Amino acid sequence: MRSLMYVVTFLAVIAAAFWAYHENYKTQAALGEAQAIRADIRDARARLAVLRAEWAYLNRPDRLRDLAEINFERLGLMPLQPDQFGRVDQIAYPTPPELPITEPVEISSAGANP
Repeated sequence: MRSLMYVVTFLAVIAAAFWAYHENYKTQAALGEAQAIRADIRDARARLAVLRAEWAYLNRPDRLRDLAEINFERLGLMPLQPDQFGRVDQIAYPTPPELPITEPVEISSAGANP
């Protein structure tokens, strides 16, 4: 009877150790995934900060005036006044000219080299 209690106790200890190892393994895997997700979020935030900084630089009204002053001689631009523009995305662009719609032309392959 005593040896049966030893065997049952030994099996219970083995089962508890296996369960603890299995739970520890699942926890480590979950922590690894969480760290990978945090790293992705950190990288995405860094890229977003760079994009916001670049957009703030490109959208700065002084930048347009500086470009106009730099290119005044080369392009013959007039200096811009701050009341002429607000943001870069608010600058009105000319509408493209309307082009006539023509029929498609067939290109023969007689003179082409393979």
